[in-house]
Amino acid sequence: MRVGLTGGLGAGKSTVSALLAEHGAVVIDADAIAREVVRAGTPGFDAVVQRFGADIVGPDGELDRARLAEIVFADDHARDALNGIVHPLVGERSRQLMTTVPDDAIVVYDVPLLVENNGAGGFDVVVVVEADLATRLRRLEARGLDEPRARARMAAQASDEQRRAVADEVVHNDGSRETLAEEVGALWGRLSQRERKR
Repeated sequence: MRVGLTGGLGAGKSTVSALLAEHGAVVIDADAIAREVVRAGTPGFDAVVQRFGADIVGPDGELDRARLAEIVFADDHARDALNGIVHPLVGERSRQLMTTVPDDAIVVYDVPLLVENNGAGGFDVVVVVEADLATRLRRLEARGLDEPRARARMAAQASDEQRRAVADEVVHNDGSRETLAEEVGALWGRLSQRERKR
């Protein structure tokens, strides 16, 4: 079974994917793949540098992701250009990883931009992680992202309503980790039941 897991910035999607992995899910992390396909020495890295210039390369020779984020979250055309480079590479690498997974596995594809890229149709189940705005802003501030930048990045993503419109399951992540773990455990039970019926 292929499960698409998504949620807005700061909703806690990575925590949910980690909890699902503890239950036995095979997690494929689109963000991790997106970093992998633009590492120094890859065609993706070369294409990004060619498009955005050498000043987006940090002292370590890798992309300066913070600098690149400042550029693309302030300019829709720049963001579209970056996505046009990275998304096909992520898709190709994801397909390679999918071929190594057993047929009876529950594969959770952790993808932030599932709704924005109209990807919901590619999954048997879509799970959306939600948290209220204040909680999300607090979490992002703890990661070093101030409120104006956090709000700008959120505005570039789909809304909660748009994500809910494609969701088969919604996980609420406003409370404690223990409460979230219970909710994810119940979700895993429903996913496992679906898989057994397939």
